[in-house]
Amino acid sequence: MTTATPARSAPAAAPADQGVGTLLRAWREQRRISQLELALRADSSARHISFIETGRSRPSEEMVLRLAEHLDVPVRERNALLLAAGYAPRFPETPLDDPALAAVRAGVERLIQGYEPYPALVVDATYDVLAANRGITALLGEVPQALLGPPLNAMRLTLHPEGLAPRIRNLRQWRGHLLAQMERQIALRRSAALRALYDEVAAYPVREEPVPTSETAEAVSYVALPLLIEHGGRTLSFVSSISTFNTPMDVTVAELAIETLLPADPATARYLQALLP
Repeated sequence: MTTATPARSAPAAAPADQGVGTLLRAWREQRRISQLELALRADSSARHISFIETGRSRPSEEMVLRLAEHLDVPVRERNALLLAAGYAPRFPETPLDDPALAAVRAGVERLIQGYEPYPALVVDATYDVLAANRGITALLGEVPQALLGPPLNAMRLTLHPEGLAPRIRNLRQWRGHLLAQMERQIALRRSAALRALYDEVAAYPVREEPVPTSETAEAVSYVALPLLIEHGGRTLSFVSSISTFNTPMDVTVAELAIETLLPADPATARYLQALLP
């Protein structure tokens, strides 16, 4: 297993023509929260929220952070709000290979290694793969080397017609799930890079679904939408779980996500245990 260092994003900056009030109003409207509801959540008044949004009142640093918290603004964008209000950014963006994140890095690596033989990987906010275990590597054996070069992107790797897509038995369903996931992230983060990635992978051609064989037609009671993928002449089935850090105080840590693929049936579990003893 190797850990990659993501390209460092430019520091969050507020648009030159937008003050903190305009930005806060945009986040509030995106979250579909009224001024009164936000005021009640933030222990303020609708009048004060209105004055902040129209630029008649300059919010304190504490108020900016409080409103951002109640609007579920991503950590990176909270720095942009602080800058727009005339304050210094509060949250650092520490490179993943910095000694300050050694404990986080080691903990994440132990976690995904301990999950073997089942697949697990770590991605950043644009789904670039930062770390992966042997379970993931095993699934990539037939993927062309051109798609495996850095930066390795989980969405591109999964949906590209030369990537995993030809081996995914329920591609249309799984593709729909991934695109919906990206749409939710775009709504949350308003990221131009994520939007560009979405436009790219959504434009990939989708092949016809294969006719289910007796093996894939076997009745299985899934607890969630499974990923059905061919490997070694078998159809493996997984359900996906994604974990993030609670209350992160660093932009890099806030944007890390750990995805684990849990075997959805005993046959998949036995196959992986034999493949990666």
